[in-house]
Amino acid sequence: MTISNDANLFSRLFPASDDSARIAVETDDGRRLSYGELRNLAGQTANHLLARGVKPGDRVAVQVEKSVQALVLYLATVRAGAVFLPLNTAYTLNELEYFFGDAEPSLIVCDPSKAEGIGKIAHAVGAVVDTLDADGHGSLSEGTAKCSAAFATIARSGDDLAAILYTSGTTGRSKGAMLTHDNLASNALTLRQFWRFTEDDVLIHALPIYHTHGLFVAINVCLFSRASMIFLKKLDTDRIIDLMPRATVLMGVPTFYTRLLQNPRLSKETTSHMRLFISGSAPLLADTHREWSARTGHAVLERYGMTETNMSTSNPYDGERVPGAVGYPLPGVSIRVTDPESGRELASDEIGMIEVKGPNVFKGYWRMPEKTRAEFRDDGFFITGDLGKIDPKGYVHIIGRGKDLVISGGFNVYPKEVESEIDAIPGVIETAVIGVPHADFGEGVTAVVVADKTAALNEDGVLRALDGRLAKFKLPKRVLFVDALPRNTMGKVQKNVLRETYNTLYAANR
Repeated sequence: MTISNDANLFSRLFPASDDSARIAVETDDGRRLSYGELRNLAGQTANHLLARGVKPGDRVAVQVEKSVQALVLYLATVRAGAVFLPLNTAYTLNELEYFFGDAEPSLIVCDPSKAEGIGKIAHAVGAVVDTLDADGHGSLSEGTAKCSAAFATIARSGDDLAAILYTSGTTGRSKGAMLTHDNLASNALTLRQFWRFTEDDVLIHALPIYHTHGLFVAINVCLFSRASMIFLKKLDTDRIIDLMPRATVLMGVPTFYTRLLQNPRLSKETTSHMRLFISGSAPLLADTHREWSARTGHAVLERYGMTETNMSTSNPYDGERVPGAVGYPLPGVSIRVTDPESGRELASDEIGMIEVKGPNVFKGYWRMPEKTRAEFRDDGFFITGDLGKIDPKGYVHIIGRGKDLVISGGFNVYPKEVESEIDAIPGVIETAVIGVPHADFGEGVTAVVVADKTAALNEDGVLRALDGRLAKFKLPKRVLFVDALPRNTMGKVQKNVLRETYNTLYAANR
């Protein structure tokens, strides 16, 4: 993408020629905000950020419930030249301490109920704290209301950071993926064209806004298109079906579609006004894809991306949307499949490591130059850690993850983190955490535990011990006890054997 004198993502999302009267966001309670109002609120909030000491390049860490004010905070942070750092609302203080210590934000925005605990951590890293609750109230809103809407957007180059999103890896703690203004703009503009978004679209936005899908894909694509969003706080299948007669697009994770299929109101008639259903963040089971088509007459469009790359592939808008495939590489994006050991590019239908190159690919890992170098080839391709293949028609298929990452309900779960917490429970000898197919969550986090027989441990006891130590989405759906874990000749636990053994564990949920 061409870098202008001011490549700030906000300047591109809100050009001076903008039609300010167009409706940008509608809340679930009927409040409507125009593009002009959104711009003015972002200006007020950006002025407040400056008053709180936020400077260009500073990190603004945010752990709040979904609200229009939270959306405005994202836009204002980027507009002020700072770096937006969204954090899952389920993260515990134990987990937040690592993120704050690593990112060293100058400002932390949290729910008022968490201000006391977070305040102690913030003091240790030299950050100030503002509050914002689910209804948009708190010290952030109070401070913003006193500020002027006039704000000169801080000029940024395309290579400057716009956001850091933490992601899991193979070893150690979470890594901060550095995303630039050009990364976010280029990907949203590509998706706008590829998915045929226009100002006539109305998106049902029921995703969280602390990860790539709900924040950068849904919001940025809509804003670049001058489309409207109906902002729902959470997944509510009846509410989504109620909205379909005046909406055109739904973006969701597989859980959205399995839950909607359980609603007897879902039909060809109730979905007749919709033009596009998009699924991502976790694998959509082929059976779910086929059942959706039969029930509604629509084929779900599945795509593939990750925190580090934004979106890399998509099934076609026109043409066959293949169940179990994630489509073709997006325009401007190159994808290849290589031998994990040698890096040699593989032929069609051969399974290997998926590598991605393009303007969508992140700048690197925050304060981890060695890790960044290790994850990129000399020719600029990023090694995703995902195993897959490209079929003779050019469709990309994701087979599995070389890193054993579990994606449950669209959220990344790093097995070693869960294993470490379980291993710390008295009586546990060792643990293996795996992802097992689950129709509702894509994969169910599953712990296989070897325990001292004299410890009298059971599933409920393990889950009680984990409560408060890990975010809810990381907690195992099941804890299974075995006498020994399967190992290869080198003594390494064979998680592939465990996944095969328990492949049908959640079959009743399908």
